[in-house]
Amino acid sequence: MGWIVFDYGEVLSRRSTMLPKHAEVYGVTEQEFAPAYWKVRDAYDRGQPDLEYWRAVGAELGVEVDEETSAALTEADISGWLELDPDSVVLLDELAEAGVPLALLSNAPTSFAATVREQSWAKRFRHLVFSGELGVAKPDAEIWAALLDQLGAPAADCLFLDDRQVNVDGARRAGLDAELWAGAAAIRPRLRELGVLPS
Repeated sequence: MGWIVFDYGEVLSRRSTMLPKHAEVYGVTEQEFAPAYWKVRDAYDRGQPDLEYWRAVGAELGVEVDEETSAALTEADISGWLELDPDSVVLLDELAEAGVPLALLSNAPTSFAATVREQSWAKRFRHLVFSGELGVAKPDAEIWAALLDQLGAPAADCLFLDDRQVNVDGARRAGLDAELWAGAAAIRPRLRELGVLPS
């Protein structure tokens, strides 16, 4: 096995805790806000500008959003998704120290992608691939082709880890080995079996 390719959200990171704060900005409850936040997220992950996304969320809720509010929401949203899972960080360190080639493939907006590239932990990855920068997203066939092109590797040399079955299925259709993420501890036996972690 060559490359280990990680998803980001809820694999390397913890789930954002910012939704209640976003809801306050819109003047609604979190229960009202969350469905709108996720319903229109796909376009944002495919490169939609920040302002257009937050206005689309607002349209779902009947709330207008100006540029200043959008900027504040974007900053808070990025911050909310930057908290890493400690167990995932330990695993990353072990893999990086062992010389395992690591890549990141995330459905994420361009503003978030730019911030991730500035994080010290991102240096563990040889390639960082974000849907917002490509204009395509998991599980589209095009994103796997773009990933493999960047890695310069055949699909069979990649193990992809994601917390969503639809993305795991998409990776497998593209010829990658893929596993559904259930935590760092749960994937360790598979990585030992592949020889990328010591037995």
